[in-house]
Amino acid sequence: MTYRLTRDGTPTVRYADLERDLETRGISRPSLVDVRDSVLAIRRSKSMVLDPHDPNRRSCGSFFLNPIVDAATLARVERAVGEPSMPRWPDAEGRAKLSAAWLIERAGFRRGEGPEPVTLSTRHSLAIVCREGAQAADVAAFAREIKARVEERFGVRLEPEPVLWGELSVGP
Repeated sequence: MTYRLTRDGTPTVRYADLERDLETRGISRPSLVDVRDSVLAIRRSKSMVLDPHDPNRRSCGSFFLNPIVDAATLARVERAVGEPSMPRWPDAEGRAKLSAAWLIERAGFRRGEGPEPVTLSTRHSLAIVCREGAQAADVAAFAREIKARVEERFGVRLEPEPVLWGELSVGP
C-alpha cells in the first residue's frame, strides 16, 4: 500500500460508512483528524479495533471478500433472493459487487452464532471470532461451511480474504 500525504492536505472521502459518519457529525469539510476519528469509530462499531473489553476482540477480521459477479450471475442471485433491497454496487463493465456479509446472513448464518469455539462476530457477519480454545483448524472448518452454504444457496463462490494454505486452505 502506498500513501501520498500532503501537509495540511484535504482528505479524499470515498467510503460510504465514512461519508455517513462525517455527515452524522455535521462535518462537511473534514480534516485528517476528523477522518481518523470517524474511521476508528466505524471500525470500533464492527469490533475491528483491539479492545480488551470487547467480546469480539479475538476476531480473525473481515474473512471474505465481497464477490464481483457478471450480469448473468447477478440476475440469477436476484431471482434466488427475491429481495429488491439486496445490496449491490454495479460497475461500468456490467458486473456488480455483492455484499458477502448479506449473502452469509441470507444463507442462514447469524451474528454471534457458530460451531463453538468459533462464531460469527455479534457485530459484523464477515468476522469469524475465536472463543477460548479455538484453533486455526476450527476457523478453517467454519469458513468452509460458510463458503459451501453461500455457494449452494446462491451459486456465488466466496473467496477468503486471508491467505490460508495446506490443511487450512478453504479451497477453490
